[in-house]
Amino acid sequence: MTDDPYTVLGVARTATDAEIKTAYRALARKLHPDINAGDTAMEERFKTVSAAYDFLRDPERRRRYDAGEIDATGAEKTNRSFYRQYADTGSRNRYEPDNGFDDLGDLFGRGGFSGARGRERVRLRGANLRYHLEIGFIDAVNGATRRVTTPDGATLDISIPAGIADGQTIRLAGRGQPGLNDGPPGDALIGITVVSHPVFARDGDDIRIELPISIDEAVLGASVDVPTVSGRVKLRIPPGSSSGKILRLKGKGVRGPKSVVGDQLVVLKIVLPETVDERLKSAMETLREAGTYDPRSGWKGRNP
Repeated sequence: MTDDPYTVLGVARTATDAEIKTAYRALARKLHPDINAGDTAMEERFKTVSAAYDFLRDPERRRRYDAGEIDATGAEKTNRSFYRQYADTGSRNRYEPDNGFDDLGDLFGRGGFSGARGRERVRLRGANLRYHLEIGFIDAVNGATRRVTTPDGATLDISIPAGIADGQTIRLAGRGQPGLNDGPPGDALIGITVVSHPVFARDGDDIRIELPISIDEAVLGASVDVPTVSGRVKLRIPPGSSSGKILRLKGKGVRGPKSVVGDQLVVLKIVLPETVDERLKSAMETLREAGTYDPRSGWKGRNP
């Protein structure tokens, strides 16, 4: 992202975190690829908006950007003279030098250190670089490898660990900006956004799905195909299953930080046919006339 993140989100620099989040959500709902399938312009704008939000929701990164220490890509700005131009009037800025030197050139070129140490070169670690990467839900659960191209044309091979969550950051040691005077390089920090899935939803280390079933499957029971993040499996629906009943597929969830794998929770939903034929209608009339059960027996809403 190279555009000003505030401009991208349409907020003022004084916007609160809540205002920034609200602006992002409004734009994301309008620009999301699921809503604008095939519209590459909308997809690119969605990526830009997501990157701007990822940038500004990091308090330290936002502070440094506002202070002019880094640009919109997260890269350090050069020739800053210790950021003196951003000092508050009447107060001494935390980055302003206390040794009488105006900048790094003065510090190293005019003998800022006395004796033998004055002739040594100070090794400084390179700055971290921040990037944003969108991944699919299944890749986040199972893990994957993605290659991205940085603004300078270099490539980064990113190993996405299984179970990574939306908003987490992957650190690539030594892939940031080079250090000064043979100092160590900084790191590359990859902010992860997990794109929502039309079927699966994450619930901690569990995965939740809603499974449509017919009336006869609910009453008589059945064995049906169910999708999981590792492929389709057979699920047995017990006879007499109601809408909202949750069936559990052990070990078909997300691998947590302690290598404990969650489950897949299958929520049953009874779906009526679009057209109720005479046979089904007759069967239901017979059931009603028999009056064999009360679906609201024990329901708390009966006597609120």
